[in-house]
Amino acid sequence: MSYLRFDKTLMTNLEESLQREVLRTNNSGGYHCTTIVDCNTRKYHGLLVIPVPELDDENHVLLSSLDETVIQHGAAFNLGIHKYQGNNFSPNGHKYIREFDCEHIPATVYRVGGVILQKEKIFVHYESRILIRYTLLDAHSATTLRFHPFLAFRSVYEYTHENSRASRDYESVENGIKTCMYPGYPELYMQLNKKNKFVFQPDWYRGIEYPKELERGYDFNEDLYVPGYFEVDIKKGESIIFSAGTSEISSIKLKKLFNSEVADRTPRDSFYHCLKNSAHQFHNLQEGEHYVLAGYPWFKCRARDMFVSLPGITLSINEVDQFEAVMKTAEKAIYNFLNDRPIGYKIYEIQHPDVLLWAIWAIQQYAKDVSREKCSEKYGQLLRDIMEFIRQRKHENLFIHENGLIYCNGKDTAITWMNSTVNGRPVILRTGYIVEFNALWYNALCFVSDISRESGDIAYADSLIAQAEITGKSFIRVFRNEYGYLYDYVDGNMMDWSVRPNMIFTVAFDYSPLDRVQKKQILDIVTKELLTPKGLRSLSPKSGGYNPNYVGPPSNRDLAYHQGTVWPWLMGFYMEAYLKIYKMSGLSFVERHLIGLEDELSNHCVGSLPELFDGNPPFKGRGAVSFAMNVAETLRTLRLLKKFYQ
Repeated sequence: MSYLRFDKTLMTNLEESLQREVLRTNNSGGYHCTTIVDCNTRKYHGLLVIPVPELDDENHVLLSSLDETVIQHGAAFNLGIHKYQGNNFSPNGHKYIREFDCEHIPATVYRVGGVILQKEKIFVHYESRILIRYTLLDAHSATTLRFHPFLAFRSVYEYTHENSRASRDYESVENGIKTCMYPGYPELYMQLNKKNKFVFQPDWYRGIEYPKELERGYDFNEDLYVPGYFEVDIKKGESIIFSAGTSEISSIKLKKLFNSEVADRTPRDSFYHCLKNSAHQFHNLQEGEHYVLAGYPWFKCRARDMFVSLPGITLSINEVDQFEAVMKTAEKAIYNFLNDRPIGYKIYEIQHPDVLLWAIWAIQQYAKDVSREKCSEKYGQLLRDIMEFIRQRKHENLFIHENGLIYCNGKDTAITWMNSTVNGRPVILRTGYIVEFNALWYNALCFVSDISRESGDIAYADSLIAQAEITGKSFIRVFRNEYGYLYDYVDGNMMDWSVRPNMIFTVAFDYSPLDRVQKKQILDIVTKELLTPKGLRSLSPKSGGYNPNYVGPPSNRDLAYHQGTVWPWLMGFYMEAYLKIYKMSGLSFVERHLIGLEDELSNHCVGSLPELFDGNPPFKGRGAVSFAMNVAETLRTLRLLKKFYQ
């Protein structure tokens, strides 16, 4: 039985099938994303969505969808589906679906009378091109396929509407056409691997709606341009390949390209393989530089997300070279920041005060998984330069006080991962001594001290460990309260008593100022008040302001973003902390909790994990359809389990 297969009953139930999405990406940041019934429900959905650097730094939807029609004996059966006003769906192609299988490549089987047609999609790895293979599995009479391409040519943040500026011009190319709706965009080449007829029949399909955008409080309808249709005969047992890309391709190469891309895919036949495939989707190569996208479909490369994600999506799946490639780009960006030069790379938010400390944490994982010797050789100087940048107080919002703790101003700008804002102001005020910043700082002092000592720099190592002793004592005195857990932040006489997950890092990190009893007290409180089957809540239900449902218009969602919603990536650090306390006896507990995440692989973005979940049952997935930190930390947890069993 396939690991990711959906039968007719689910596929024809739009309440179920429209909630499930499929994402495929390439290395340049382009993607194909839609629902499992090929009905677009977001403005971000499309068959071919790619960056257009000549226009801006965003992705653009060129080919929104492709409607297929089966023709027999003069009767046409349209397999497409779009949503229109009044909850009307037309055509109703989903009713012909018999099954959808996503284990190897997305494959849909349709049955129309005596016709059984299989559709398989591949998003090419190294260029902006989608391939769709149609195989006529069975038919009792002559069959013709007709394809209507729905074009958008717009940013993922905008909509297109019927207008006179859109060009209707097209040119014939080998077994297809090329067209471009607006200046500045690349030509879109649509070709088949078999001779066909293109009928120029330009029209606008008006009022197509995207219900996910309606749910999120945004505009939700647009018009799409259809230049005409392709028509081709197909015989029983024959396969026809449709290609849409930004360059022309020889039609005789399409079959070979499709087969080679299929052979290069790792089947999504297990929890681990799904996550591994998903991890690969976050890698982004631009102008020879390697990045990690924070998530799909709208996130770019955010510095904190990149460093938190990097060990999980590379080292945990034995891809050390990928770690080093990303760090090579990140190191150049870091040095530009340290030397007060323009960043010069597409890494955003590197100025946030904890980012450099997360970079050290990521390198620390490299030392554990590869070797401390190689870590010192490759990143020893970078580690020292980051530490000295902080110690010499060169960061404009990171100050070392006499008590050894680092202090940051977060009153006017959101500076932590809890970064939602309303009207330009942070929703979660976290300022002063912030708990995870200082946990990271203590961990960095100890780790870099050990690395320096092992490389022979004893004096420098001693200076760092002396600093760590001061920091550790102050950490316990400032953050630990009478109830055995840690304040989320302390700023003068202001102590935040909210029970939040940020204290778990102090238990999870390899170097901590807390003793075992203190760590267990924190773990117990986090387990009791924050742990769910999908991750850790961002706020305890017992704390003031608990708002667990990430729904409604943008302002409502921003207010709820970190006020009780569940974040799976925190589960990785929680499980690491749990195994540090309970060791072998905690393995079954960790394995049981991973089941809650494995269940999600067939619910939202098939084979991946969404950005966050509601804080109360049924813990509905929300936000970005695929989120790097969640995938990464789940993979890292699986790696931790494997080490215990070795």
